[in-house]
Amino acid sequence: MINMRIQTLVILLLMIIFLQNFIINSEGAIQCSDVLKDISSCTSYLKSGSGSPSTACCSGISKLNSAASTSADKKAACKCLLSAAQKIKPDAAAAKGLPSSCGISLPYTISVNIDCSKVK
Repeated sequence: MINMRIQTLVILLLMIIFLQNFIINSEGAIQCSDVLKDISSCTSYLKSGSGSPSTACCSGISKLNSAASTSADKKAACKCLLSAAQKIKPDAAAAKGLPSSCGISLPYTISVNIDCSKVK
């Protein structure tokens, strides 16, 4: 009788741990604060639309690209970029060309019109 209760308890605990890990891992691990920190040095370039992005800006974009490795991460980063783009109102051409200006390929365009649901 006690063995059966212990087995049931162990199974329940394992199920809880499994579900907890599943829920945690199904959401993007990337945080908006990290995304914003990564792109913060790009703000003046994105607003002015002139010149070239700074080394620090390109480094941040590269870091963001490396951090967003899963589909969930990419969607989370996209949502953060969308929110930031709506606030800073970047020059459209500068925003669109930023990754390529830094020699980086992102699976989405930085703009106020990003459709994050299509990011894979």
